[in-house]
Amino acid sequence: MRRFDFAAGTAVVTGAAGGIGAALADGLARRGADLVLLDRDADRLAAVAAALRAAHPGRRVDTVVVDLADAAATARAAEELRRRHPRLRLLVNNAGVALGGRFDQVTLDEFGWVVDVNFRAVVQLTHALLPALKAEPGAHLVNVSSLFGLIAPAGQAAYSASKFAVRGFTEALRHELAGDGVGVTCVHPGGVRTRIAADARVGSGVPVQEYEAARRRFERLLSIDPATAAEAILRGVRRRRGRVLIGWSARLPDLLARLAPAGYGRVLALAVGRRTAGPQASEATAPASVPADGPGEPG
Repeated sequence: MRRFDFAAGTAVVTGAAGGIGAALADGLARRGADLVLLDRDADRLAAVAAALRAAHPGRRVDTVVVDLADAAATARAAEELRRRHPRLRLLVNNAGVALGGRFDQVTLDEFGWVVDVNFRAVVQLTHALLPALKAEPGAHLVNVSSLFGLIAPAGQAAYSASKFAVRGFTEALRHELAGDGVGVTCVHPGGVRTRIAADARVGSGVPVQEYEAARRRFERLLSIDPATAAEAILRGVRRRRGRVLIGWSARLPDLLARLAPAGYGRVLALAVGRRTAGPQASEATAPASVPADGPGEPG
């Protein structure tokens, strides 16, 4: 498959009101793409779009405000996109949310909210917009999974379940669409500085003090700038890479999971304890309650 051509095509990006999504939108505009940006945060999305229009006056920037946790609203947004953009060059399913707490500390509704945004919406938008991608020669699909789509630490049952599902779905599509000329990339970001940890919901059964301690620990690990992550993703798309791992915080756990698929949890606990050692070092070996990576702003 030839290298991806960004110029003069239309790209759809979800979770575009900040983080990796906003950085992707900027990188795509600089490469000559027109944009359709989706997010549930109307104010932040409008600010991102205004900045892009000012910086790239030759690019068309449309916005769609939608809560991807709402299947009916997602369907309406997908129908609007399909009607207005019958041919798409690129679809980036980037939006994601997080939930703090062990499986026995969260309700099924809370668990389902994560799965709805992180996985069901990805499937729903991809299914609706795949004909538009197939109609554009050389189109590409990007689904953002996570570091926790490679490993599944304690406290991440909902998030890891959704991100492992994205990984499996994307890998199957890569094989199915090879003959249709549509490239497919699965992205696994490591510790990217986004708002996903700060904006994560807390399970109903999680003590506030426990959650806050976990959030502080893992925010110390978020060292990758969203723009750096976005450039890595766009380079991967350009080269038609099937998988993009961002940062050592994704590459090392990926290797560890391959070497010790049943025993990596103990090694991770020790590594996190050393990395976050300090005034609260006694807390640092406890299981995580919030993601150490950020796929983007909530959708």
